[in-house]
Amino acid sequence: MKIGIIGSGVVGQTLGAKLVELGHDVALGTRDPKKLDEKKNMADSLGEWLARVKKARVVSFEEAAAHGELIIAAVHGQVTLEALQMANAGKLGAKVLVDTSNELDFSKGMPPRVLASQDRCNAERIQAAFPSLRVVKSLNTMAATVMVNPKALAGGDHTVFVAGNDKDAKATVTQMLRWFGWTDILDLGDVSAARGPEMYMGMWVRLWGAAGHGNLNIKVQR
Repeated sequence: MKIGIIGSGVVGQTLGAKLVELGHDVALGTRDPKKLDEKKNMADSLGEWLARVKKARVVSFEEAAAHGELIIAAVHGQVTLEALQMANAGKLGAKVLVDTSNELDFSKGMPPRVLASQDRCNAERIQAAFPSLRVVKSLNTMAATVMVNPKALAGGDHTVFVAGNDKDAKATVTQMLRWFGWTDILDLGDVSAARGPEMYMGMWVRLWGAAGHGNLNIKVQR
């Protein structure tokens, strides 16, 4: 499958590398594709990433969005709308967009403040801004390493969520999650349900602090 990733930090690089390993055609979008030597926050430079992930391409946000049959938004929550505007997301039609973003405020140090609430949900804002896109919230409740390798933690016996308005779009994202090895995939409902996993990040950052690492997740027993 052709997959376009909007964002070239640790989440974008980790997802992109795994998808290439799985045989997909990946275009990794960044603000300035010429800046390959610039060190990314919590990740390699794009030059280092390309040396390791040889079959991928680094392109602009717009080129990545145009390339993808499936698009993944992997930028910070506060700039997701801006990045999608740069990608001309309003002209992409009914493509499926996986929103992995969280709005985290680091201005007062660690742990970051989580900005999500019942009245502030990034996935809902994306869907409202780009009504033709089929937005599915997923993978925002864990570290990037867990996203692409769930079986490395408790044998994969833990939960990932999806939320979105379109049944077929959620089926497409569920298929992607199964590529990564996820087996416990819980559909929370329409895009308004994305408020839950976005607000959960307030708990996740505390779990990260208590455990001393981000290699953790939760299991919903049902």
